[in-house]
Amino acid sequence: MMKKIKYIVIVLSGILAINSCDTKDLELTNPNELSPETFFTTGPQVQSAVNAAYANLQTRGLYARHIFFALDNMSQENKGNPQLEGNKTPFLNFSFDAGSDIIQYYWETCFLGISKANFVLDNEAKIQALPNTVLSQEQKNKYLGEAHFLRAYYYFLLVPRFGDLPIYTSQTLIGAPRSPKADVYKLITDDFDFASKNLLSKSVEEKGRATKEAAFAYLGKALLYQKKYDEALAAFNKVTGFSLEPKGKFYNNFMDETEHGPESIFEIEYDESLGTGDKWGSDTAGTGVAEATLRGQEYGNLGWYNVYPSDDLLDEYETGDDRFAETFYVPGSKYNNGTLTMTAANFKVGEVFRRAGWKKYQNYYKRIDENQDSSINFKVMRYSDVLLMKAECESLRAGGSQAAAIGYINEVRLRANLPALATTLTKDQVFTALVHERKVELAGEQVRFDDIIRWGIAATELAGTGFQAGKSELWPIPNRETSSNPNITPANNNPGY
Repeated sequence: MMKKIKYIVIVLSGILAINSCDTKDLELTNPNELSPETFFTTGPQVQSAVNAAYANLQTRGLYARHIFFALDNMSQENKGNPQLEGNKTPFLNFSFDAGSDIIQYYWETCFLGISKANFVLDNEAKIQALPNTVLSQEQKNKYLGEAHFLRAYYYFLLVPRFGDLPIYTSQTLIGAPRSPKADVYKLITDDFDFASKNLLSKSVEEKGRATKEAAFAYLGKALLYQKKYDEALAAFNKVTGFSLEPKGKFYNNFMDETEHGPESIFEIEYDESLGTGDKWGSDTAGTGVAEATLRGQEYGNLGWYNVYPSDDLLDEYETGDDRFAETFYVPGSKYNNGTLTMTAANFKVGEVFRRAGWKKYQNYYKRIDENQDSSINFKVMRYSDVLLMKAECESLRAGGSQAAAIGYINEVRLRANLPALATTLTKDQVFTALVHERKVELAGEQVRFDDIIRWGIAATELAGTGFQAGKSELWPIPNRETSSNPNITPANNNPGY
């Protein structure tokens, strides 16, 4: 059985870019044969339409290339080597502007994903009208649940980056004005809630698809970002059937062969055996075959080594923390199935020796180079993340138990071979512990920047980097949107842009 679901991309005349996207990015084929009027008559057609909505997650605008650079650079988990490309260095010093191609691709691929999800939801009546002999009611519900999940997921990628956003709940070619962030979150939580009631559980769903548990996890996260701690905790408590990878097996979360393990709640899928020919041309559209991410090649100290782990991040780890050796390569680290050893020369850039290189999501554990193509999935929601978010909710909610919060943190610490924290810590001490634990547990997983923004500590944590409070928390709306959408002009952009 194929280890991953293949996101078979269909191109329908109904799956069109809204005004935020340039039509040159769309490769429309046979629009008269595949149209909303003649589609949604069989189960495979419904599944294909849903699959198309997943495909935008694999684009270079997101997990194939740009999202990890942007967020890891802004969080200062990365520092840049001299060869780092010019469009990526602004995310280290917060000098990006509305002309950034990375910001443009991020915006456009998310809204294309939303449009594809809406294509499914716009045709709900046709899907529901299919005889149960063609598509069972459970399957109808779960495909609609996937469309709601994906629409929410793309919006949840957008709202921390841009704040107020245009809301699209149906396909359209007319660009909408920005709606308040609170309204966007309402759509996100409603969609994740719908998904949680209609998706299948991980135990029975095909690997790679959104599940009931993933919907609860993201519902909780969206509520946490709104500081609705009691509601978030209630959602997190419904994420059941998961456990941490065992002590000494932390790296199972970042290898090809151990994907969808006991800790994995939702993953962005890649499988280079299915084809990678379109990866360089897949910035936004999510068409063609692009089953590879460049994360390994870009970050690999034996590859392009464009970025390296910052001293600030390396220094955060406690002595004895097992996660250090499973997150970073350093001189003396074994690789290539344990047959080779990293030397200081493997971390040399020009005349400078870096302290470390990234190990998470690298293929060096089994081979000597990255070859540009990596099949390692992005584990974008892990059970350890849920445990730490539960700890945050418990600590910060009215009447919460600090001891219970510490218990969740200790589950994560004990897996890392660290001593348990005392259950007598104060609320402030629990917060300090959470900041530390999330930084080391989720390093290089595009989490920290959003954490320090929502905690209100970014100005302190990013002092001296170019971060400007009141501006750098958000990205600018890209120029191509403000020039093509009459309802969002340059004057409507975020503060400072």
